[in-house]
Amino acid sequence: MSSELVIVYHRQPYEEVIEDGKTVFKENKSPNGIVPTLKSFFGRVKNAAWVAWKEAEDTSNPGFERVIEIEDSFGRYTVSRLPLTKDQVSSFYHVTSKEAFWPILHGFKEKYNYDPVDWPTFKQVNWSFAEAAAAEAAQGASVWVHDYNLWLVPGYLRQMRADVRISFFHHTPFPAADMFNVLPWRGEIVDSLLACDVVGFHIPRYASNFVSVVRSLRDVGHVPRKPVEPDFISDGSALSDRTVPTAIHTDERVVKLGTTPVGVDTSYITQVAERPETATRTEEVLNAMAGRRLILSVGRTDYTKGGAEQLLTFERLLEKRPDMAQQLKLLHISVSANRNMTAYAEIQSEIEQIAGRINGRFATFDRTPVSLISNAIPFEELVSYYRAADVAWITPLADGMNLVCKEFVAARSDGDGVLILSEFAGAAMEMSSAILTNPYSNKSMDHAVEMALDMAEEDRRARMSELRRMVRTYNTEAWARDQLALLNPEDFGTEAA
Repeated sequence: MSSELVIVYHRQPYEEVIEDGKTVFKENKSPNGIVPTLKSFFGRVKNAAWVAWKEAEDTSNPGFERVIEIEDSFGRYTVSRLPLTKDQVSSFYHVTSKEAFWPILHGFKEKYNYDPVDWPTFKQVNWSFAEAAAAEAAQGASVWVHDYNLWLVPGYLRQMRADVRISFFHHTPFPAADMFNVLPWRGEIVDSLLACDVVGFHIPRYASNFVSVVRSLRDVGHVPRKPVEPDFISDGSALSDRTVPTAIHTDERVVKLGTTPVGVDTSYITQVAERPETATRTEEVLNAMAGRRLILSVGRTDYTKGGAEQLLTFERLLEKRPDMAQQLKLLHISVSANRNMTAYAEIQSEIEQIAGRINGRFATFDRTPVSLISNAIPFEELVSYYRAADVAWITPLADGMNLVCKEFVAARSDGDGVLILSEFAGAAMEMSSAILTNPYSNKSMDHAVEMALDMAEEDRRARMSELRRMVRTYNTEAWARDQLALLNPEDFGTEAA
């Protein structure tokens, strides 16, 4: 059945489990996150489809179900599953996407690894995604492609289906030309993105960087700009811009540039935060703290997340103020992104070594300054930590957006708590009421932590009130609505400002 809206994203939109020897498709446990947000738009169209990959031992196996029909609380929709071998997944995702693209996107040129890249496999996988989307799309349908590992899909899809409208959303940072052009495939990538009707980014800076890349490779003439809305001007952030480009004019089409930050499902987080069991678990955490104050850090084990820099800052704080060792607890949740990749294994080892050294220097019989958790924590329990924390410490070295800081704010319906946020996170554009800090500067990081710990309650609550306003206003629904409105205003509301 042809679909009016086709979403192309690498993850499947459900959890696949085995029960009694049979494969069962279950709705995602938590309705918070990108996948449920995207699925929420299935209810707005008569027919919808999702394109994702699924690992398969034999891609030619006739028994592999390439197309399945799903019905859940979001409605009925089709899922096209692309069978990829383990080697294809490793080449396309873990090597090309994570070892070549990821460090360049985040500004870590020294970690860029070109040698193992198998570009033909990356192209082949992207072609397969495009074919699946073309097969699912109705005449004039909207196709929404997500993230950098599918960079080539728009160009291939345009070759197959000139009638469809294509939107691409970039979930990571987008670097300026002097960084992006390290990639030898830059021309193919840019030409594919210029085949879109809409290219979306979190913040104005990323859109401006995209324009700089396009201009370095193609003559696109004048690029119109408009003033940035006041809510997205952050004087304390290194990523702030005063104007934003709105479109790129090519010989074939006008490519709209959208800048809409991904948000969180504030209603759901509030519901979880106010459940009786959450209050009970929060109280258990506070009792375990025994009067100490809790600093919470949550992120993936990734060199972009600044985990080691945080721990070194905490160590300097305890050296400067030894009394704090008995008054504070740093709960550092750092979940491994991929233990099989050398770069991530190295940062995990570094984090463990620094945490161990701090505890060795400052722990007493009954008080340990750092608790390090490296396994995934259920979202409901994480909300309890958000509620119990005096300070949330989110200081990535680079981050396209960062949703953890928004989850923390959404969970604080009590109106208290302090957020320390890196000025190199896209979220800093909206959340200038946080304590913004430069994670590359020891002085800046040291000052931010001490300021957070010493902040008066009146100041804490005033800052949190403004943070909560921003998080409620620019939530998941606002993001998806504004992005799709750019692509198809008559079906999805007025065009984003």
